[in-house]
Amino acid sequence: MLTVSNLSVYYGAVRALDGVSLEVMPGEIVAMIGANGAGKSTTMRSISGLVKPRSGEITFLGKAIHRLAPHEIVQLGISHAPEGRRVFAEMTVMENLRLGAYVREHSKASVREDLERMFTIFPRLKERQTQLAGTLSGGEQQMLAIARALMARPQLLLLDEPSLGLAPNLVQTIFRVIQEINASGVTILLVEQNANQALRIAHRGYVIETGRIVLEDKAANLLNNPMVRSAYLGETS
Repeated sequence: MLTVSNLSVYYGAVRALDGVSLEVMPGEIVAMIGANGAGKSTTMRSISGLVKPRSGEITFLGKAIHRLAPHEIVQLGISHAPEGRRVFAEMTVMENLRLGAYVREHSKASVREDLERMFTIFPRLKERQTQLAGTLSGGEQQMLAIARALMARPQLLLLDEPSLGLAPNLVQTIFRVIQEINASGVTILLVEQNANQALRIAHRGYVIETGRIVLEDKAANLLNNPMVRSAYLGETS
């Protein structure tokens, strides 16, 4: 579904990605793990068109997308729930959700149908639909960010640090919802510092260090990899 080939990205003179290559197959959850500043979010922002690569190629369903504008990439079927949630704080929950459907061709009936689906997945949002997004808790804002991305009816959902800053009980809820979204037919590329949780729900995973992919394997194998266990799962020999 998605192929990233030899991607290099610079911020000024600083090289953020150095020849990153990865693949996401239809129906998968693919996790990308790595330390802060390793290049995880830059990879996601490159896929969604927010950052333009200096070299390399990104293809989605066989079409090159690395020169497209972000809204064109959304129209093709990729949605991005960014790190830090980025909800529209001065707009209501309902207004944020409706904006998620803005670029797609839709009828009022199809939007109502999708809104009801979001309220089924995230019952808390139904209770808060008239509330300003900026007044929601961190967990509620994360739910809203994911739901807003799903309102575009993506085939591929990019999730960047969905559990960051959440209480442990909400972390479990978010990861359960990610599995449910995947089971409904949405392919997911997941960036997550909680490597243990991410690899437990993923099919495959990549480890990125200083802008380079250093390891790639089935998620179960990465969970048992000594280097991964030591560097990212907090275990010592």
